[in-house]
Amino acid sequence: MAITDMSGLRTAYREPNERAGQKVLGYLDKHSRNFIALSPFCILTSVGADGLMDTSPRGDPPGFVAVLDERTLLIPDRPGNNQVDSLQNVLTNPQVGLLFLVPGMNETLRVSGAAEIVTDEGLLAPLSFRGRPPLSGLRVTVEEAFLHCGRSLIRSRLWEPDARIERSCFPTYGQVLADQIAGANAEEIDADEDEANRERLY
Repeated sequence: MAITDMSGLRTAYREPNERAGQKVLGYLDKHSRNFIALSPFCILTSVGADGLMDTSPRGDPPGFVAVLDERTLLIPDRPGNNQVDSLQNVLTNPQVGLLFLVPGMNETLRVSGAAEIVTDEGLLAPLSFRGRPPLSGLRVTVEEAFLHCGRSLIRSRLWEPDARIERSCFPTYGQVLADQIAGANAEEIDADEDEANRERLY
């Protein structure tokens, strides 16, 4: 049976405790800023003009997302496949969600707000890595920020060494694409990806 309204939802779930709502801030406090400074990885969610959701990983050395002030973040966009799904989405719907992770911490930081694409050299220069500035940046005006409890990561055992899989149990990137794209060559794709990962990260 599907739940279709709020009363049905609240029948299935008890009311949240008062603290759950109180922790949601409209700015980045010192703890949120510190979390972002420690984070080498975040997940960016955006919505396209067609209403479809897109979720994209973003990663760099810890602190790669710049906190410009308590209401503003700047996320560098590095070279990739140039499909720019997230950036296209922001052009039509600026609302984005971010989930920051820190290796070894079970808590995560959730941030939401409105984003815009910026290419100002002076703004992007501090986000350079190995002498190369990002191609663009997403400047996010923060509307909500809060620390999310660690239960999902505890359940998943994400950071536990013995939870790591043997990589050979899943096909390579090239093998997957060769199954999905007619005429694609798995070895060529894997070789190209290896070269890109060595030479074209920035």
